[in-house]
Amino acid sequence: MPALRPVRGLSCALVGQVADHVFVVRDTPAMSEESARLAKDLIEFRKAEGISVKELAMRTRLSRATIMLHESGDGPLPLPFAARRFEEVLGRAPGSIPTRPHEPTERARRRDPGEARG
Repeated sequence: MPALRPVRGLSCALVGQVADHVFVVRDTPAMSEESARLAKDLIEFRKAEGISVKELAMRTRLSRATIMLHESGDGPLPLPFAARRFEEVLGRAPGSIPTRPHEPTERARRRDPGEARG
């Protein structure tokens, strides 16, 4: 296994290793044991099924970037819709994967084409 080098300004802790993947958790507020656990479970699932990131993305109807983010263990907890899709593919009970709160952004209201203009 390659040696882990500290990153300036960040402390890291080795969480675990599956095959050739090493899970590293950085000390940031967005990180949690749940993120690391989800990463480990997704990689173990892919290895057991013998599927690629692309195939897992198709099965979950999520982007490859989303899969890679959550497999890295570096990302925040998934949004609720992504967590539900991970639960489906991993065979977990609904609500068993913790999520980060979804805060909708303010969007300008679209003008109704039939709206009267004055």
